[in-house]
Amino acid sequence: MKKLILGLAAMIAIGGAIALWQLQDAAQAAPDVAFTDLQGKTVTTQDLRGKVVLVKFWATSCTTCIAQMPDTIRHYQDLKSKGFDTIGVAMQYDPPNYVKNYAETRQLPFPVVIDAQGKIAQAFGDVRLTPTAFLIDKQGNIIKRYLGNYDEQAFLATVEKALAS
Repeated sequence: MKKLILGLAAMIAIGGAIALWQLQDAAQAAPDVAFTDLQGKTVTTQDLRGKVVLVKFWATSCTTCIAQMPDTIRHYQDLKSKGFDTIGVAMQYDPPNYVKNYAETRQLPFPVVIDAQGKIAQAFGDVRLTPTAFLIDKQGNIIKRYLGNYDEQAFLATVEKALAS
């Protein structure tokens, strides 16, 4: 009887873990935030409805972020005419002059935002690790969260599917 009870408890725990995983993978509404870029232009998540948007948290001190930047630029340039947008959100701890210098010297084609008070990172679930990116669908729902390196082909397939719907 004791083994049966322990077995049932384990199944419930596993079932709970599976349910939690499914909840984490389900689409959720992107937070209502305002992004003010280096040129002073402000756009909100509401303004971005109708587009598929990658919100990418990064830092100039993050080697993975810097290594991913050429792909991020290429994806933006290749897909923007289809309704894809990218917003680069520099972390609170990143010195603003480093961010501005990087954006200018690399001619980043998408809006770059400095999250000086950390409010955007907080709104997206208290982002602390970089790179962390959120893919938002046309309806304003987060459909995928990326932490660190990711599979480029799977990313592009998810973007294309979101653009088609």
